[in-house]
Amino acid sequence: MSNLPLLLVEDEPNLGQTLRDYLLAKKYQVELAITCVEAREKFEKIKPAIVILDIGLPDGSGIDLAREFRSQRKDCVLLFCTALNDPYLRVEGLELGAEDYITKPFELKEMTIRLDRILKSRQFTLQNPEEMRFGKIIFWPKRFEIQDSGGNITSLSQKECAIVELLLERKNEVVSRDEMIENIWGQNSFPTNRTIDNYIVKLRKWADSDSAGSLKITSVRGIGYKLELKGN
Repeated sequence: MSNLPLLLVEDEPNLGQTLRDYLLAKKYQVELAITCVEAREKFEKIKPAIVILDIGLPDGSGIDLAREFRSQRKDCVLLFCTALNDPYLRVEGLELGAEDYITKPFELKEMTIRLDRILKSRQFTLQNPEEMRFGKIIFWPKRFEIQDSGGNITSLSQKECAIVELLLERKNEVVSRDEMIENIWGQNSFPTNRTIDNYIVKLRKWADSDSAGSLKITSVRGIGYKLELKGN
């Protein structure tokens, strides 16, 4: 997973240069921007796989900037790194599709651990085809879209897509709720088992749309969920 293009948006000079040098040493292709204007230019230029953003920038909000980036590219990994430990900002950032939210100060190794976890959860998207068909159901992991058997196309959030990918990677095996939380949200995040159940309810709607049962999500009481593929 090395040599991925990464955009670092950080206006504090010492931290920005330190993080840039550290991530370069970890084999990322890093571009550093200190303003929203510069970040937009470099986002268009390098088309990063990962964007690490501060929230308080001299010419705007990192939250608004992330929203712009997300509207342009659904497949880009967003990660906030900020001194603003505001729970409302944290929730807002995660709701718009950010993978993680790191508060300053932090250890450089923590950044590596979180990036490794995020990229591990995204390996499915990076390694699998643009289009996957299961009977009449079509899944486009890199487009974050799915089509039910009636031809209706639904946009998936990053978390919804990550759950589908994890279940497909472990097809015909039971995946516990705890595994989903650890692999998709991380050990120190706030989701509960109920959060997972709510996501599954929505995802089951398109799975159940195929009357032939080519693909279905079944619950295993007290443990988690299993994605079953007919003929697999």
